[in-house]
Amino acid sequence: MDAVPQRETGMSAYEMMLSESQERMLVIIKPGREHIAHAIMEKWGLDFAVIGKTTDTGNLVLKHKGEIVCDIPIAPLSEDAPLYDRPFVYKDKRPIIDAASVPAPKDLGAALIQLLGCPDVASKRWIWEQYDRSVMGDTVADSGGDAAIVRLHGTNRALATCTDVTPRYVFADPYEGGKQAVAECYRNLSAVGATPLAITDNLNFGNPERSEIMGEIVGAIEGMAEACKVLDFPVVSGNVSLYNETNGAAIPPTPAVGGVGLIDDISQTATYRGMKAGDHVLLIGATKGWLGASLYLRELHKREEGAPPPVDLALERKTAEFIRIQIKAKRVHASHDLSDGGLLIAAAELAMANSLGIALDNSATAPAHAFWFGEDQARYLIAASPDDAAKIAADAGKAGLPCAHIGVTGGEALVTDGLNISVASLKQAHEGWMPNFMAGAD
Repeated sequence: MDAVPQRETGMSAYEMMLSESQERMLVIIKPGREHIAHAIMEKWGLDFAVIGKTTDTGNLVLKHKGEIVCDIPIAPLSEDAPLYDRPFVYKDKRPIIDAASVPAPKDLGAALIQLLGCPDVASKRWIWEQYDRSVMGDTVADSGGDAAIVRLHGTNRALATCTDVTPRYVFADPYEGGKQAVAECYRNLSAVGATPLAITDNLNFGNPERSEIMGEIVGAIEGMAEACKVLDFPVVSGNVSLYNETNGAAIPPTPAVGGVGLIDDISQTATYRGMKAGDHVLLIGATKGWLGASLYLRELHKREEGAPPPVDLALERKTAEFIRIQIKAKRVHASHDLSDGGLLIAAAELAMANSLGIALDNSATAPAHAFWFGEDQARYLIAASPDDAAKIAADAGKAGLPCAHIGVTGGEALVTDGLNISVASLKQAHEGWMPNFMAGAD
């Protein structure tokens, strides 16, 4: 313990080992590689010391000022530690909602404006613009894509990061919702051209002593674990926050997922921005018009009902790999995954990010409102030049992935199905909710 870097003199071994000081990491290094770790830490101005070595004794032994101050078996603290085995019950499965049974909006434009201005979709600019989002000038993209992109200082490589979860999916079906949280994180990284590497999780739930809440925890973790395995997207860290209740009412189950991905060449990326007038807009992925547990059903019809959209993990991986290949080939001007609110919301977000209109075609077999607002998974919107769009469509056909040409960019409005609404009006709805809410407006 004498070698441990200390912030003040005279610290005891007890204080060093049991205090909850932050910004400390313990790393196990291969023998003979200590000098490499030391060089990295020194480069970044970090304290570093070799403080011990692994043994086969099964005990943790601490020495301080020439004395053994601790010699205890490790197993009771780890593998053999007491475990909670709380009773839990899984929720009954919600029925699948037939999209044709859900009424269409009387006014498509009004429905779009309402969804753009709801808390789940509305811009959070009021919050994030108050913070420094560019450290050492390496932030390449922050609010302009599905994931932030930060250059690795002094290189042409970058990391992409994002955080995702859809609590209403987890509440409706913890297992499927847990899968979706990981899958959407995987999609968002892929949508900017990053190869997903790993996740950290933040599991937020109510009182685990209630069997139904424990069922949410178990189901969500099982779904997340399955997604991590299939997507090769391991969990490298995380934390848990339980007992989140007010007057006996629990928060929605919120297993947030933070992901990181690697971009080998900063020039091979795509964000919301980058569309050009005359680009073709392609929808990659199948649309069935899933309205169960959707924002459309909740916001337009005040119904929090139905099974959430199923997540086909193998398809998620295949589709994401296809998108990354197209971005790496520099064929994609703009890219956006489809999530809350569905296709029309995603198109509106692209239009707003580029201050450029889009004329969209409805070629769906599903009811029009389900086509526009359904929340089917494993889908992306991409914009590309006409020539590149043709190449992308051909590649999608070879890969066996649905690819539909659904629009052309240009003008100053989002136009389709009798809808003709200016991008400026979309921005007003999208940007207005948070400032109004913080100002106490009704």
